[in-house]
Amino acid sequence: MSEHVDVLIIGAGLSGIGAACRLSTEHPGKSVAVLEARDSLGGTWDLFRYPGIRSDSDMFTFGFKWRHWEGDVALADGPSILEYLRTVAREYDVERLIRYRHRVVGAAWDSGTSLWTVQVEHDGETRTITTGFLWACGGYYDYDKGFTPDFPGQQDFRGTIVHPQHWPEDLDYTGKKVVVIGSGATAVTLVPAMAQAGAAHVTMLQRSPTYVLSLPGRDPIATRLHRLPSALRYRIVRAKAILASTLFFQLSRRRPEMVKGFIRKEAAKQLPPDVDVDEHFRPAYNPWDQRVCFVPDGDLFEALRSGSASVVTDHIERFTERGILLRSGEELEADVIVSATGLTLKAMGGVELTVDGAEVKMQDTMTYKALMLSDVPNFVFTIGYTNASWTLKADLVADFVCRLLRHLDEHGVRRVVAPRDPSVGEERLIDFSSGYILRALDELPKQGDREPWKLRQNYLKDVRSINRDRIDDGVLTFR
Repeated sequence: MSEHVDVLIIGAGLSGIGAACRLSTEHPGKSVAVLEARDSLGGTWDLFRYPGIRSDSDMFTFGFKWRHWEGDVALADGPSILEYLRTVAREYDVERLIRYRHRVVGAAWDSGTSLWTVQVEHDGETRTITTGFLWACGGYYDYDKGFTPDFPGQQDFRGTIVHPQHWPEDLDYTGKKVVVIGSGATAVTLVPAMAQAGAAHVTMLQRSPTYVLSLPGRDPIATRLHRLPSALRYRIVRAKAILASTLFFQLSRRRPEMVKGFIRKEAAKQLPPDVDVDEHFRPAYNPWDQRVCFVPDGDLFEALRSGSASVVTDHIERFTERGILLRSGEELEADVIVSATGLTLKAMGGVELTVDGAEVKMQDTMTYKALMLSDVPNFVFTIGYTNASWTLKADLVADFVCRLLRHLDEHGVRRVVAPRDPSVGEERLIDFSSGYILRALDELPKQGDREPWKLRQNYLKDVRSINRDRIDDGVLTFR
């Protein structure tokens, strides 16, 4: 059996919930469905259940601009974020649009009908849905498996090995020695959380350091302005947060040595005397060549000062029965090893796209404003920023889609496409050196060397190019 909806959204995480809310407000007359492969909404914030899970972006920009985050907590925990998403979905009455356990496996565009035919797996059966507009909001990583290197001797270890993406509900690490492999956002969250929750000792084992910077867990400006009306306070604090993050990123790119010195100085202030700041907290790369890790109220440094946690910078030789043997010859004893080694990227959630029978190869496409694929009609995707809150970009994409659909309706056209311009040079889509990105470069679309094919990673500039530039900009083609 087949049915038809005007707009089909893939994914009921933060991006998909935001997309459905905006469509219900801006285009109430259109039929909309949200397909979610899992059995609950929330995406990342429902999937990850490891201790201490939280946002490392401030909630005044991580929350939707049209539905403000309450209170003054800046770096919120995962359960609070999930409850926020559930509340937004209820308030905008979009829960009724979500179809759980509906996994999209393929989508085929037909120019003769100007429709997508989407193949969906549900409860062991395959069905089809047709739609005039397809919006991918499933994120950028594989929900089914994270990335874990093949460690030599892993089968010899007698303890428990877990990945943060698949955290066992019954894992008891009370009074046990824990080694967390990794130094990214997940690792710097896990270490203090597990130390505070009763682990005998937690060791963060890193191959190379990451930039770690402490931020107040509660926004001081939001706290001072608590007597103002909540909507006004939110706008002020949000504007401050956007400007601060933009300036920090631009300064990191233009004056990297100055920013490196600042971060080092801040880390040195909070580390105990026996922890060498240059060995463990001075990366070889520049700030924002990889994502900077923000920790609320310096909780990671506090764990190191208390002695409940430690950091080791070395390479893994192999696993042993008792723990991990390092290249230096030291053996780290462990009862539990957490492989916080990153994500596995999966472009467009692994959905296979075809246009008039021809397979769309992601690596051969170029992104238009980092939200459409070249030569793929009536298709938009939402991917957030790497250097700022995900939701800043998600909100911009939602604004663009609402404007685009209005333009199609007003001009009586059914098809929009961004034709590939052969004169535009190719660049990497994401200018980051993080391992999870480098591993997937050959599978990702490209960006161009000039607008509107280039992603600036600058929210203030994107407000103009995505929200204020004309829809009919001479690049998009309408039929």
